[in-house]
Amino acid sequence: MKNHISQQMAIIIGAGPAGLTAAYELLERTSTKPIIFELDDKVGGLARTVHYKGNRMDIGGHRFFSKSDRVMHWWLNILPLQSADSFKRSGIETERINISYQHRSRAVQVSPDGPDPAISDRVMLIRKRKSRIFFLRNFFDYPLSLNFTTLRRLGLLRVVHILLSYIRARFFPRRPETSLEDFFINRFGRVLYLTFFKDYTEKVWGVSCKEISAAWGRQRVKGVSISKALGHALQKFLPKRTASLSQKSSETSLIEYFLYPKFGPGQMWQEVARAIECRGGSIFLQHSVIAFRHDGRNIFAAHIRDKRTGKTWWQKGDYFFSTMPVQSLIAGLGAVVPSEVRDVAASLCYRDFMSVGLLVRKLRFAEYGRLMTDNWIYVQEKDVRLGRIQIWNNWSPYLVQDPNTVWLGLEYFCNEGDELWRKSDQAFLKFATAELAKLGFIDAADVLDGCVVRVPKAYPAYFGSYDRFSVIRTYLDRFANLFSIGRNGMHRYNNQDHSMLAAMTAVDSIVDGVISKDALWRVNTEVEYHEER
Repeated sequence: MKNHISQQMAIIIGAGPAGLTAAYELLERTSTKPIIFELDDKVGGLARTVHYKGNRMDIGGHRFFSKSDRVMHWWLNILPLQSADSFKRSGIETERINISYQHRSRAVQVSPDGPDPAISDRVMLIRKRKSRIFFLRNFFDYPLSLNFTTLRRLGLLRVVHILLSYIRARFFPRRPETSLEDFFINRFGRVLYLTFFKDYTEKVWGVSCKEISAAWGRQRVKGVSISKALGHALQKFLPKRTASLSQKSSETSLIEYFLYPKFGPGQMWQEVARAIECRGGSIFLQHSVIAFRHDGRNIFAAHIRDKRTGKTWWQKGDYFFSTMPVQSLIAGLGAVVPSEVRDVAASLCYRDFMSVGLLVRKLRFAEYGRLMTDNWIYVQEKDVRLGRIQIWNNWSPYLVQDPNTVWLGLEYFCNEGDELWRKSDQAFLKFATAELAKLGFIDAADVLDGCVVRVPKAYPAYFGSYDRFSVIRTYLDRFANLFSIGRNGMHRYNNQDHSMLAAMTAVDSIVDGVISKDALWRVNTEVEYHEER
């Protein structure tokens, strides 16, 4: 039912998944006009698609999968699924997935060998997930499989130690569970933690697992355990069953299939942005919000700056949706913010991100032709800074201009201003190429071209003052017309579906006239969503 209050305005800070979802939902369900201000020159936030000389690159790899039917239906309403016939031929049931939008485009399944010219441009592809760990200069299935190859590569002695350590952890768990190290050891045992979790996690975050809150594990690892991984592995020995895209019984880390827009995640958010503007919403790119007018209970206006011209003005609004970093939001609320809140916000930490798009002739570990079959590979090795390798050909063949080349994403986790961040693009390309060649994935002579993408504040961190974040939440919840949503808006390591659900929940509260923000903060903490049944 439409809310017929006239002339209401919603100021939305950020045109990522959360901000665009909020604007779309407002236009669908209310008469409120959304006005979006985005700092970047394109929409999509972390889920944008980077273009480089005809190739397209995802920022981190965005699987379009959710345990929420609401989100899955929402995506498919924007970009329809590939045709039902090809969907069935792939052996996947459309259980609990609405594909009634098929009439909007004709689509066929894509072969991993290359693009099918008959496929529609506006479509979601169905991708089979494959990821592995590169460790000890060998490949290990992710999640780990208990097969002869895995046992041989780990070595009998290490396997025995892993099993004994796991048994001890199950019978004598650490109490209380305060750090991420405690969390991992309780679920996997000390030896497996030291083998596969510690070094990679510390490479990602740049600090010891002892300094990271156990909340990160509960947020990202959730119900994954040895027993669930074993159960998942044993399914391979059972009679073949028809796969389901809903995968409701699988932990997110174990899903086998996901959806992916033909031209990368940015295609989804460009379509949403187009729909918002067609319905009367406004999107201003390269505009920042630098301050707010408020009385401590409601916000009345946002101070806007045009990055290109330097022009500033005050924009009035009835509702405010913030996906900007919490640090910036608190600073923008001014000196009247209590000192304790300002201190906690100032001490929040973030981890920054750099990605190298590397175009090569072929991979040395190619399993067919010039390609490997993985979507992504976790690099566990200590002697390189490289954290993860994306093979964009296997996310969508349409991300690669020339199918006779391999388009890679080399991901590095860093801090803004550190020695990696300060490298020039050419120096960083040379550095990343040398690391990949050192690991044996390529010959440096096969590199054709490359680009560098820097992403500040990509990962809100669960250390620093995070253990006092409730102080900030309590203060922000006083503002009846302010909704902090999205990864940075909530300082949570959310997937894009969690960010969308937060936006949907915020609009629900406006439609229902509910002031409490409790439902908003419960997104991605609810038992039903986690499937921990």
